[in-house]
Amino acid sequence: MASNHSTLMTEGSIQKKLIAFAIPLFLGNLFQQLYNTADSLIVGNFLGSEALASVSSSGNLIFLMVGFFNGIAMGAGVVIARYFGARDSENMEKAIHTIVAFGIVGGLALTAIGVWLAPHMLIWMGTPEDILAGSTLYFRIYFLGSLPFVLYNCCVGILQSVGDSRHPLYYLIISSVVNIVLDLLFIGVFHMGVGSAAAATVISHFVSAIMCFCKLLRAPEEYRVSIKKIRFHRFQLKQIIYNGLPTGFQNSITAFANVVVQSNINSFGKMAVAGHGAYSKIEGFAFLPITCFAMALTTFISQNLGAKQYERAQKGAKFGAFCSIILAESIGLIIILLAPQLMALFDSTAEVVAFGTGRARICGWFFCFLALTHCMAGIMRGAGRPMVSMMIMMVCWCLIRVTFITLTIHFIPSINVVNWAYPLTWFLSSVIFLFYFFKGDWMYGHGVKTENS
Repeated sequence: MASNHSTLMTEGSIQKKLIAFAIPLFLGNLFQQLYNTADSLIVGNFLGSEALASVSSSGNLIFLMVGFFNGIAMGAGVVIARYFGARDSENMEKAIHTIVAFGIVGGLALTAIGVWLAPHMLIWMGTPEDILAGSTLYFRIYFLGSLPFVLYNCCVGILQSVGDSRHPLYYLIISSVVNIVLDLLFIGVFHMGVGSAAAATVISHFVSAIMCFCKLLRAPEEYRVSIKKIRFHRFQLKQIIYNGLPTGFQNSITAFANVVVQSNINSFGKMAVAGHGAYSKIEGFAFLPITCFAMALTTFISQNLGAKQYERAQKGAKFGAFCSIILAESIGLIIILLAPQLMALFDSTAEVVAFGTGRARICGWFFCFLALTHCMAGIMRGAGRPMVSMMIMMVCWCLIRVTFITLTIHFIPSINVVNWAYPLTWFLSSVIFLFYFFKGDWMYGHGVKTENS
């Protein structure tokens, strides 16, 4: 029986369960976006275009590094949700303690790798010389907070897998406020440089990780974490890796492709870097309904397939994707209309505003395809079909996108080549996902098993 803030999604109204779970995720993602945007807003206004470019140039590289570990955390959430839906408390307990152990080990490994690789990767990307030092400093300080960041995502994955999306919301609100206050204090009051923006983010990561971990130490027995039990369980680790490795690999490869794209943007100079960095923060708000429904669908599908509720899973998938598409496209239209004013919030330099507005007024029309792709990927993860999602995203968003930009930009040296590459590959991945979804066999023979099966 679900208790406290956990939610069993295998019974009751599909619409009410999905929306009730998605709303805290939406609000949490909103604060997460504010959390991420605060650095750029404050840096751009207090420190100028060069500092904004330093922060912006690190974004894709950061996701390249953390995306893999986030994918493993997603895989753990699928496994735990499946056990929760099947009421298998023994395997669920082992999976929970395994992913916490992974979060600790993975966070420490990411710290070492991130700090070491920072300058090498930024140089390889062709980061403009005048922002290289600032980008390297921001990147290295950010990765000193890898342990709390990875552990937090693992702990949130546990809570969300049992249907608790409210507590992660509370922790994000608090950590977002901490981040913004520290940004204003370090940069606005003490006039410190871009490194202080990364330091503010690291401190807020520690705050959210501590709160989330403490919550799990006091959680109901069915998903409580005990420090003495934290260790790797071989069978559950195999299941987590089976479900999480393709998503982690997909995240990293997609981020790597975006790093290659970023190197093409870098070739147009620091104003292009700053303008596209400002756009990426605004685009993050369009991701809010996309991410919340994709995450909700992963949990919903996992629990219902664990309980063998196949028809319910399919109805929920269609409803969640429809809601995400409508909301994302609405936000896209607002961004198109207000693009110059939104870009100027970060940097009012005319050239920066022009670069950001140009991309917004191309991509904003096609957020419906972005939403559909992410929702379908979430559905496939929940169904234990992470390889399907990985292959579609890798081919469309990595291979085709990078090839298109790299070849075309030699013949048409325009930033619009980059701008159009995104909606074109969003559309292609949507078509392929829809074909696979309507075949219907994704619901059967999922990959999460028990030790006795």
